[in-house]
Amino acid sequence: MLSKGIKKKTDIWSGEGFDEATRKEVKFLLKNNPDKLIECFYKNLEFGTGGLRGITGVGTNRINKYTIGAATQGLCNYILKNKKENEEIKTAVAYDSRNDSKFFAEITANIFSANGFKVFIFEDLRPTPELSFAVRELKCKAGVVITASHNPKEYNGYKVYWEDGAQIISPQDKEIIKEVNAVTDISQIKFEGKKENINILGSDFDKKYIQRIKELSLSPDIIKKHSGFKIVYTPIHGTGVKLVPQALKAFGFNNVFNIPEQDIPDGNFPTVKSPNPENAEALYLAVKKAEEINADLVLATDPDADRAGIAVRDLNGNIVLLNGNQTASLLIYYLIKARKEKKLLKGNEYIVKTIVTSDLLTDTASSFGIKHYETLTGFKYIAQIIREKEGKEIFLAGGEESYGYLAGDFVRDKDAVMSAALIAETAVWAKEQGMSMYEMLIDIYLKYDFYKEALINIVKTGKSGAEEIKKMMTGFRENPPENIAGEKITEITDYLLGECKNIISGESKPVNLPESDVLQFVTDKGTKLTVRPSGTEPKIKFYISVKTGLCCKEDFEKINSTLEAKIKSIKKDLNIN
Repeated sequence: MLSKGIKKKTDIWSGEGFDEATRKEVKFLLKNNPDKLIECFYKNLEFGTGGLRGITGVGTNRINKYTIGAATQGLCNYILKNKKENEEIKTAVAYDSRNDSKFFAEITANIFSANGFKVFIFEDLRPTPELSFAVRELKCKAGVVITASHNPKEYNGYKVYWEDGAQIISPQDKEIIKEVNAVTDISQIKFEGKKENINILGSDFDKKYIQRIKELSLSPDIIKKHSGFKIVYTPIHGTGVKLVPQALKAFGFNNVFNIPEQDIPDGNFPTVKSPNPENAEALYLAVKKAEEINADLVLATDPDADRAGIAVRDLNGNIVLLNGNQTASLLIYYLIKARKEKKLLKGNEYIVKTIVTSDLLTDTASSFGIKHYETLTGFKYIAQIIREKEGKEIFLAGGEESYGYLAGDFVRDKDAVMSAALIAETAVWAKEQGMSMYEMLIDIYLKYDFYKEALINIVKTGKSGAEEIKKMMTGFRENPPENIAGEKITEITDYLLGECKNIISGESKPVNLPESDVLQFVTDKGTKLTVRPSGTEPKIKFYISVKTGLCCKEDFEKINSTLEAKIKSIKKDLNIN
């Protein structure tokens, strides 16, 4: 039995004004699959940490022409309401390789143009970070990229960027949503574009972006010395196919090998189960190629080229994948160390990481006298700190455990194009020091502490899944664990309440971060457990971090096994896999 709210929505979507294919699909679901119909209409898509994202299809809870249209018209209405007198409004639009991304991008550009805005749209698919760069470079009021990042093929999405090149944050996102929700009839959406307002961005603009990335290089002489350094790169059917090789070449890497079948942009991602560089399976073909040609480094980027995954050779010469925490630790250590060696540090630099990213980044920055800031999950919060510190302090780099990294401030989102080039530079710098990247990581553990992290995703789909995740979070709040793996919990931070409570003393202190449905537990041994619902996927996430000292390289495998056993113990205690 459909609720009155859902019945009202389906009546509208099966009526006049919607295209024939939409009306036909709604009527089909009404007759043949009411459960699926409920999933399509039980709520309206909302902006999360990654903007508007969902499964494509008909309905208010799906990505389609009308939800994209309402989002764009709502954004236009918000901009127009806050427009200064005689201000020229410019916007930029980009899209990735997902199914219908180009179609949704063209709809977005048409609506922008119909509202009187000057629109810049890329001639073909482009990386998300280049959209951020375009917003800043072209002095746009806002930008949109059509992408669902690394989500499964059934998804697409809509990311909104503001004039600083960063994704929108609260309260602006809420204000835009109000305008989107105010678009209650599709007749309010100006779908008919004005061609004279639309401008195409091509290879000339790419060159500007690549040139800015090239300026980040710190070790061109070392790259030149190691010109035979072998790299295998895969875009996993995504937007990195063109610009990542260009960035590597601009840095001086000329020995880059590709995976031909994965160089084909394809929203069905035919060669992988999921186009996520966090998953070993997504890098299988690249690792296989690296073994065949004896390559030193494997690089992979997700469909919109904002996340980068890597694989390197371990102490036994086997190719192994590094996680986002490890890669961020290597990259940020290199960026700070190389600047110090070249006497480029001015004394007011800083890095940023998220609350679920390894504290090894904090330890590294502190050892060099570099400031560090911590913020909520989502690169838009890192960008917020960059904006707040602009003109006062110098942003060196930022990183998050979910394979997103950034250096410099001309882009305000994670950037796998620049990251790929800088990671490759880190690898040859390590080689110049007589180390592999794996050995460099162990050396960092020796300098600080040996941190090991794990992420467990529990998928709970649909309306019932969302309710179950909410119930799980309530359970952790009302009945928090007292111990984890035999270690006593001494501190609990509730980012929804905005407080950090010391369990021993009973004292609480405020957390000066935006409200977020996140819980973090810390033990007397420094173990951390963070629990949060995903803002972009139907998941609840458990982040585990354990650490201990490492006295010598010879103890690496033993300590690694000890930490791995502790992580397994935590999973068992929590009954999660």
